[in-house]
Amino acid sequence: MQQASAAEKSRQEIAAREAGAQAGAVVVEIYDQVYQLRGTDSAHIERLAAIVDSKMRAVSAHGATVDSLRVAVLAALNIADELTSLRTRYDAVYNTMTQTQSVRTRAGSLAGMLDEVLAERKAG
Repeated sequence: MQQASAAEKSRQEIAAREAGAQAGAVVVEIYDQVYQLRGTDSAHIERLAAIVDSKMRAVSAHGATVDSLRVAVLAALNIADELTSLRTRYDAVYNTMTQTQSVRTRAGSLAGMLDEVLAERKAG
């Protein structure tokens, strides 16, 4: 009798966990597998899942492997490569902007000094 109540309790716990997972869960399909994901922005999660699915399908189309784990790892490496390239470009743009702002600040300071010198010459 005690085993039956323990089994029933276990079933209830599993059902409660599944209900909690389903509440607020976003169901997405990636590479023919269905996943329930949780997050605050379901549209964003769906966009990310679509990117991963697309990348996995592209890797699969260009390779001879059918192993989904291998496809996932190769897709992750491709995404990581894209991220690294974008970070490098971002850093270059940021550094250029910082240098430009520094030049503008210096130019403004020099223009102020020039105005002071010209004002002194007019007065004197």
